[in-house]
Amino acid sequence: MSVVAMTQEMATLGKDVALGVAEKLGLQLVRHEVGDMVAGRMQVKKSLIRRIREGKASRIEKWSADEKTISIFTAEEVFDLAVKGNVLIRGWGATLLLRSVPHIACIRVCAPLELRVKRLMERLETDDEDLARREIEVDDAARAGRMGEHFNVTWGDPTLYDLTLNTERVSIPACVDEVVSLVQSRDFQETAQSRQLLADLALQARALAALRADPRSAGIDIAVEVKDGRIKARGIVVDDREKALVKEVLQPLPGAKGVDDELRTMAGGLYRFPAHVKDKG
Repeated sequence: MSVVAMTQEMATLGKDVALGVAEKLGLQLVRHEVGDMVAGRMQVKKSLIRRIREGKASRIEKWSADEKTISIFTAEEVFDLAVKGNVLIRGWGATLLLRSVPHIACIRVCAPLELRVKRLMERLETDDEDLARREIEVDDAARAGRMGEHFNVTWGDPTLYDLTLNTERVSIPACVDEVVSLVQSRDFQETAQSRQLLADLALQARALAALRADPRSAGIDIAVEVKDGRIKARGIVVDDREKALVKEVLQPLPGAKGVDDELRTMAGGLYRFPAHVKDKG
């Protein structure tokens, strides 16, 4: 089952490329649905999630929906979509979350800044060049910040993608053909190993989201690794009660074949701050 992850900067015509690829390959096209799911999980407005990701949220708005929780729930949804297959996921860090899976093509659509400014002015039906440029600069800065903070990579690094398309020089139909050709090539066909890797990564994301979603374990900050369906929990917890709680939350997860406890406890059982307090620094 084909899976494509795509990212694009504002006003690069990435949406048109994605639509063409999805139509030719018969894929479900997903973008805003990811944010809608995250908003539902966090019980906040959909528009708030988008404002935070676009770098337009106020300080008060950021307090009501911390970015670490958004990131955890986003990863869970992206991996869940990839496991189901036959999908093109546009944005939401999908290219970086899924780039280690051999059968998933990670695509970037780009264009020079001045052309993007011109395209955005046409889209907004405005002759205010400064307005269009500011919109793009804010969006670019937010994108670069997320990539650096959540994935420790540099925005624009070409080695992060399997294919980069410049819509100044390559037409939309030609871009679509390039992506389709890549996805259908032998290099991007599923194997038993690549399916297992994707399943393990999805279970890892599901485990972190489950810990975050349960009020009893939301403040527990540990590492989770998955190999062939077995979950390994590593890190430091307050006491044996928290150790038992981690296993209680992770053991029932779909796809989990067991939980290996490599957790250590603090001497004296220190107080644990709630997650929403701790994440604010």
